[in-house]
Amino acid sequence: MNLAKLRNIGISAHIDSGKTTLSERILFYSGRIHKIEDVRGGGDGATMDHMELEKERGITITSAATSVEWKGYPINLIDTPGHVDFTVEVERSLRVLDGAVLVLCSVGGVQAQSLTVDRQMKRYKVPRLAFINKMDRTGANPDKVIQQMRDKLNVDAIAFQIPIGLEDKLEGVVDLVEMKAIYNEGDQGEIVREAEIPANLLDKAKAARQHMLESLSLYSDELMELLLAEEEPTTELIHKVTHDAVIGLNITPVFMGSAYKNKCVQPLLDAVTRYLPSPLEIEYKAKDVTDPNKLIPLTCDNDAPFVGMAFKIVEDPYGQLTFMRIYQGKIEKGKGYVNQRTGKNDRFSRIVRMHSDKREEIDFATAGDIVAVMGIDCASGDTYASERNYCSLESIFVPTPVIKISVTPKSRDDSDKLGKALQRFRKEDPTFHVFTDEETKETLIAGMGELHLEVYVERIRREYKVEVVTGPPKVSYREAPTKAVEFNHKHKKQTGGSGQYGHIVGIMEPLEDGGEEFVFEDKVSQGRIPKEYIPAVQKGFEDVLLKGPVAEFPVVGLKVILQDGSYHDVDSSEMAFRICAQGCFRENFMKMKPTLLEPIMKVEIEVPEQYQGPVTGDAIAKRGMVTSTDSNGETSVITAEIPLSCMFGYSTVLRSMTQGQGTFSMEFDSYKPTPSNIQEEVVAERKREKEANAK
Repeated sequence: MNLAKLRNIGISAHIDSGKTTLSERILFYSGRIHKIEDVRGGGDGATMDHMELEKERGITITSAATSVEWKGYPINLIDTPGHVDFTVEVERSLRVLDGAVLVLCSVGGVQAQSLTVDRQMKRYKVPRLAFINKMDRTGANPDKVIQQMRDKLNVDAIAFQIPIGLEDKLEGVVDLVEMKAIYNEGDQGEIVREAEIPANLLDKAKAARQHMLESLSLYSDELMELLLAEEEPTTELIHKVTHDAVIGLNITPVFMGSAYKNKCVQPLLDAVTRYLPSPLEIEYKAKDVTDPNKLIPLTCDNDAPFVGMAFKIVEDPYGQLTFMRIYQGKIEKGKGYVNQRTGKNDRFSRIVRMHSDKREEIDFATAGDIVAVMGIDCASGDTYASERNYCSLESIFVPTPVIKISVTPKSRDDSDKLGKALQRFRKEDPTFHVFTDEETKETLIAGMGELHLEVYVERIRREYKVEVVTGPPKVSYREAPTKAVEFNHKHKKQTGGSGQYGHIVGIMEPLEDGGEEFVFEDKVSQGRIPKEYIPAVQKGFEDVLLKGPVAEFPVVGLKVILQDGSYHDVDSSEMAFRICAQGCFRENFMKMKPTLLEPIMKVEIEVPEQYQGPVTGDAIAKRGMVTSTDSNGETSVITAEIPLSCMFGYSTVLRSMTQGQGTFSMEFDSYKPTPSNIQEEVVAERKREKEANAK
């Protein structure tokens, strides 16, 4: 494989922007499939949505990988979900990709999930192109979308095309680099016809090209000089400047079309091969295992020691399938490679190239490639290398779950099957948590939203044939201190034999920003407490943070500064200081006037104009704060911050208020203090639950 031609790209966007429809067209035009299927509409469903649930619901739940070839360029393509509930699928895909296509709806523009995807792309420094899809929809307005990209995403979005016609009159696009019109012909748009620009669009195209060149000239002195001299730059120069500016994360070239109507997908593929980087053009670094402050540069060299990241895990009937991105070196079937986290040497029994859920066996894979490996047991985010203690790649960011429900099998005999299902899903999805409630002995599952947990419950029913009863959803509250308190706590216990003695003095105070959960500072001087006991004090505090005294929710935002203390030569031990710290927390935490924090969701509601008033009023009644309302033709988009506890079952409420025409999406925003009357209700509810369980 010619590495300079390889492209590893992902397609990401807000819900219903047309990612999977676009992926389907890319597969068709590159010759990977011979019949276009649609996301919704009977048939076999879109190629990349291979799960039964995805076909039924018309949504993408898991990211799917495939490889295609376009004009001699091999492309590894990952189609990702749009729902925020499956956001970890986007996180781990972007973590290993070299470039991405951000798909935006020509009517909806930059929506809530577009912002999240943009944040993820920036987090992993992924160069991107933008594709404004659904240009055939009523109300399509690409200029407004480009302006929104500049304002909301804070990126330098530059239009490389202008549309020929809009809405139901969309015919094609004008390519501003080559200055020609592009039309799609044939039953499925497979024939690309180039022609002269229509006379009525010529002036507009010239002005748009001038604007494009001026924007690009900010990133190239050579182009700037040509423009100042009023000379015409060559097409090659424009391509080179764009390519370099995209890789430098300076610009986002914008293309447009309609995937569903088979229009203008091929020019986007040309842009992917022209402007997005090959693995050779991106600098990747890994941490040295022996010295975490030292970074090792990775090269796309097949002869260098192998380094790869297991970024996604799928359990199937034949065992675990591990998706792997190879950063350096090569892997061969049947050879052993070392998991850098566990130190275990795993044999890669089979290597496969994925096409959605189909696989093609290969004997080896080289640097820059994305493949799947069979027969290894590892966790998502693990680094593999050919040598032990070689290096470790930056792991994947995993958001915290915000909602939990209890699950119980209807039949006692199904307990084992349920356990197996939960164990598997937990391994596959880092945002899916499973734990047991100490008091009720119930099994609880936690995730990113109602849809997230609903999908897993449905998968347990289908894939494991286990009927489960679910409890009502519960909010994951947190407890946080609001006032600093000094402590001076002594733990003294004398029984037969050696006793226990620990004494600690210091301050417990709230953290300024709620970003960190717990911070411990050791300011003990002159060996007042021996160094070996200090970690035990920290561990003692950490032990009790899982259940706070207000309503037994986890404690966050606490800082402990240990300043002084004393010890006993015989009776002091690590255990004594650990118990001392636990007792100190229990004695002093309520003096810090703790408050309950609740998860606040960022909600984007889209409703017909006439329902804007009632829907906004309802959002405020739900203790929400409306941050913006935009009018989009006949549609209103309301953005609000609403507590998660008020959002359960909201889809039904919204449908009944808007005669079934309203839609909404939400994502976790932050934790904020709960009003005192709500706090009292939550505490009373917890008390009732405890008493009921005791009976």
